[in-house]
Amino acid sequence: MSRKETLALSILIILSILLAFAGGYLTHDLVAGEAAELPVLEQAYGILIENAYDPIPGNPALEYGMIRGMVAAYGDPFTTFSEPAQHELQSDSLEGRFGGIGVSFERASDGFVRLYPFPDGPAAAAGIEDGDILQMVDELTIEPDTPVEAITAAIRGPEGTEVRITAIREMGGAELVFEIERMETPLPSVTWRISPEDARIGLIEVNIVAESTPDEIERAAGELDELGAQFFVLDLRDNGGGLLQAGIDCARLFLTDGVVIQQQFKGEPVLTHEVERPGSLAGLPLVVWVNHSTASAAEICAGALQAHGRAPLIGSPTFGKDAIQLVFELEDGSSIQVTAAKWWFPKLAFPNGENGLQPDLPVSENDGYIAETVRLFEE
Repeated sequence: MSRKETLALSILIILSILLAFAGGYLTHDLVAGEAAELPVLEQAYGILIENAYDPIPGNPALEYGMIRGMVAAYGDPFTTFSEPAQHELQSDSLEGRFGGIGVSFERASDGFVRLYPFPDGPAAAAGIEDGDILQMVDELTIEPDTPVEAITAAIRGPEGTEVRITAIREMGGAELVFEIERMETPLPSVTWRISPEDARIGLIEVNIVAESTPDEIERAAGELDELGAQFFVLDLRDNGGGLLQAGIDCARLFLTDGVVIQQQFKGEPVLTHEVERPGSLAGLPLVVWVNHSTASAAEICAGALQAHGRAPLIGSPTFGKDAIQLVFELEDGSSIQVTAAKWWFPKLAFPNGENGLQPDLPVSENDGYIAETVRLFEE
């Protein structure tokens, strides 16, 4: 390694150390709206520009790298930085917007991928029905081992382009081909259907806790009731959370009174979120499905129902995320998400060690969820 290469490497290491040291101070100054004075950092940057053999990344790449170093030095896995495109996607999800054909899908226990179009979306308008079995997306043949990520990537695409969906309505049925134009469509945070295993059970699957989620859950319960559902499942598996207030309001739908959660920001009094009036779904026969990927605002809803004895949890221990983040959009559309508070249930130990909520009925296999649900409702 040449002297200049060695010097360049040394400068990069020094820069990382300086960023680590300056992380907390710089964050505080920027949030407070003051200009941070970092003369050593500026000196190191000047030496790097003057002496480094290889080209120095330009902005915004260099600036983003500095921010990531600062955030990493802070040491909180939930304090993160997002570039503009990432921030936009996250915002769209929480606001309920997405570019695509308006369909969700899941791999059933038989290995087939079944489609569930969103109400009023392009897939529904094209004629796709709940439970249609996906065969092909353009030239991609769907096999039992085709990764879900590959299917998602094939279905998504630029707005205004078309995608060809080949499906069958039932095993042995004729192939149906749908040419669907991709467009920005409402992205429901909730999908629902009658369980194919037991027509008495209405499944309400919450994919993300967004601003619209409480209203969507109410709509789902009403439509499933009209379809003859006698028992209901609130499926929070693989739900990484979302908006704090929406999680609280989801829990309020099912409760009559009491405390949902308590929270506290640094240096501030404890804030208690209570049920303000009996929820519209307080009498709904209900169980909640959870797994280790159930986190944050989804855990708020599940844990509040468990703490009040309102609904049993079926599944595996949840993630255990009791931190509240504030998202600050930066001037170029990027954002920094900062852990600013903690929340807890007054009646539950949470998180419990390395785990989160403990299920009332542990289940590890996918087909065990419906079996335990049926058994519970029939007792």
